[in-house]
Amino acid sequence: MKKFYLLFVLVLGAAAAFSQTLFTYGNKAVDKEEFLRAYNKNKTPVADKEKALREYLDLYVKFKLKVNAAIDMKLDTLPQLQYDAQSFRTQIEDSYLNNEKALDGLLAEAFDRSQKDLHVLHFFAATNNSLKPEDTAKIYKAVSTLYSSLNSGKTDYEKLVEAAGAESIKQSDIGFITVFSLPYEYENVIYGLGKNQVSKPYRSKNGWHIFKVIDERAAVGKWKVSQILLAMPPEQQDVSKLLLQKRADSIYQLLQKGMDFALMARQFSDDKLSYGNNGELPEFGSGRYQTSFENEVFKLSRDGEISKPFLTEYGYHIVKRLSHSAVSTDRNDPAYIFELKQKVQQDPRINVAKELFVKEVQKQVSFKKTGAVSDQDLFRYADSVIANLAVEKGNTDVYPISNKIIYGFGKAKISGQEWLDFVKRYKGNPELYRNESNAALLEKFAATTSLEYYKKHLEDYNTEFRYQMQEFKDGNVLFEIMERNVWGNAAADTAALLKHYNTNKNKYLWASSADIILFNCFNKTIAEGARESLKSGKDWKKIVEESNNSIQADSGRFELSQIPVTIDPKLAAGSITEVATNQQDGSAGFVKVVKQYDDGAQRTFDEARGLVINDYQNILEEKWIEELKKKYPVKVNEAVFQSLLK
Repeated sequence: MKKFYLLFVLVLGAAAAFSQTLFTYGNKAVDKEEFLRAYNKNKTPVADKEKALREYLDLYVKFKLKVNAAIDMKLDTLPQLQYDAQSFRTQIEDSYLNNEKALDGLLAEAFDRSQKDLHVLHFFAATNNSLKPEDTAKIYKAVSTLYSSLNSGKTDYEKLVEAAGAESIKQSDIGFITVFSLPYEYENVIYGLGKNQVSKPYRSKNGWHIFKVIDERAAVGKWKVSQILLAMPPEQQDVSKLLLQKRADSIYQLLQKGMDFALMARQFSDDKLSYGNNGELPEFGSGRYQTSFENEVFKLSRDGEISKPFLTEYGYHIVKRLSHSAVSTDRNDPAYIFELKQKVQQDPRINVAKELFVKEVQKQVSFKKTGAVSDQDLFRYADSVIANLAVEKGNTDVYPISNKIIYGFGKAKISGQEWLDFVKRYKGNPELYRNESNAALLEKFAATTSLEYYKKHLEDYNTEFRYQMQEFKDGNVLFEIMERNVWGNAAADTAALLKHYNTNKNKYLWASSADIILFNCFNKTIAEGARESLKSGKDWKKIVEESNNSIQADSGRFELSQIPVTIDPKLAAGSITEVATNQQDGSAGFVKVVKQYDDGAQRTFDEARGLVINDYQNILEEKWIEELKKKYPVKVNEAVFQSLLK
C-alpha cells in the first residue's frame, strides 16, 4: 500500500512538472509555450526581466479576454471577417508549401559553384529509341572506349574520338561555364570533377555525354560592354578579312581620338541586336559567349577602356567596357543571396526541392495505396477515358474502377473516378499535356492530390502556419470588438468627452507651440526652390499646387517637439527656417512661423479632442476589462511564471 501511494505521488509530481499552464481565464488555458512565443516576437532589451514579463503578461491576459468575448459574441462568424481570414490564408499558404531545408541546400550549392568558373570539353554520342539494339550497343562500346582513353590522361582528342570507332561521337569546347550556364543535370556532373578529371559516361534522354574539366579560375563576375561588330560571313573570310581588318583599325583610331563609341556603333556595327542600343550587350558572365570573345573582354581592366580590334568566327569586334561587378564571396551578402535564390526558384533544379517536399507531405498525411486497383487497370481505363471523351465527367457507373478507393490519406479517400477525371482534364489540355506516360501521370496525380489535401489542412501539419492564422483571426475579431465596445463609443459620445475634458482641463495644456506652415519636399533642391518662392511672397498653396506632387504642405498649430524642423523659440513671426534634409530618404523640409506661444496655454476642447478621446477610450477599456475578469476569472500559475525568469 505504501509503495502504491509513493508511486501515486511520483506520478502526480511528474504531471505537475510537465504542466505548463501559465494562466487560465474562465474555462480556457494559455500554456507557457504560447505566451513565450508571443513575448519573444515583441520583446525589446530590458534591464528588469521580471517587470517586463509581468507587464507583458498583463497585456496578454487582457488580449485573451477581449478575444474570448468576441468569440462568445460570434464575431468570428461575420462574413467580412471570414472573407478576410480566407484572403489572408491565400496570401501566405504558398510560402509554407516548400521544403526550406532542400531549398537552402540548393542555395548553398549554387553559392559554392558560383565562386569558380570551369573550362569544359564535351564529348557527345546521340541515341534514340529508333536505333537497333546492336547499334545502341556499338555506340555504348565506343563511348566506353573513349572514356577509358580520356581517363588515362590522353589528350589527342580528335584521334581518340576516331579510335573509339563511332562516327556519331562529337567533340566540342564549351569554354568556361559557371552555375546556371548549363542544364542542372550536366552542371552536377561537371562540378563533381577536379581539374583534368573526366566524367564517367552520362546518359541523358538524347544520348551519352562525357565531360572533361581542363581548367578552372576564380569566377570572373558580370560584365557589361558595348561592341562594334564588323561581320564576316564564313564563306567570305578569305576575300573580306583584310578589308574588314583595315576598316576595324580605322574605326579604332577614330575612337582613340575621342569619337563617340555609341555613335560609331550605330553607324558601323553589323550586330543587328545591339547597334540600335549604342552597341550595348546584355550583362553577361562566363559561358554566355565564345571563349575567344570573353577572353578579350576580360582583359579590359577599367570602365571606359576600349579593346583593339580582335577576330572571332563572327568577324572583327571592338569592345568598350561599361561596368564589371565581381561575384560576392560573402555568404551573408543579402543582395547576392536574394539574386541566387531567385535564380534557383526559376531554374528546373527547384524540382529537386519540390520532389522532396512531396515525399515529406505524403509521409505526413500518411499517403498510401489501397491496392484495390492495379496500376495496369488504372492505365487501361485512363486510355479508355481518352478514347471515349463523350463519357460525362462524374458518371461513376461507366468504368469498373470508378467507385473503388485507390489512395487513402488523412481523413480523405481518393476514388478511381477522381483519377480518371484528372487524366481527362490533363490530357485534354494541350498547354499542360507533354506526352507523359500514364505512369508519370499517376505519379503527378498522387503528388497533386497529396498537396491539395495538405494545403487544405495546413493547420494540422504546420504549427507556424496555425499560429499565424490564429494570430490574424484573433487580431481581426479584436479590432471588431474594440470598435464596437470602446473606440466607436468613445468617439461618438461628445457629451461624455466634454464632461471628461471639463473635469481634467489641467491635463490638456499646450507645451511650447507655434502656428506654422510646414513644407515637406521630394529633395533639397526642390525645397530650396519652394523656400525662395515663399520668401518672394508667393502664396504657399499656389506653390504646392504647381509642384506636380513633389511638395506637400500643411498649416496649423503644433507643439515645437512635434515639428520635424528645429525652431528657435525666439524666432519672430514671419520667419522661415533653413532647409533640413532627412538623411534616410533624402527628403527635405522647412517651416514658416506664423506665431509662437509660450508653454502652458490651455487647449480648447476642439484642440484637445483627439487627446480626450484617447484618454476616454482608456477609461472605457479598463472598465470593460474589469467586467471581463468577473465573467472569465483569471488565475496565474506563479510557479510556471517563475520558471520564465530562469
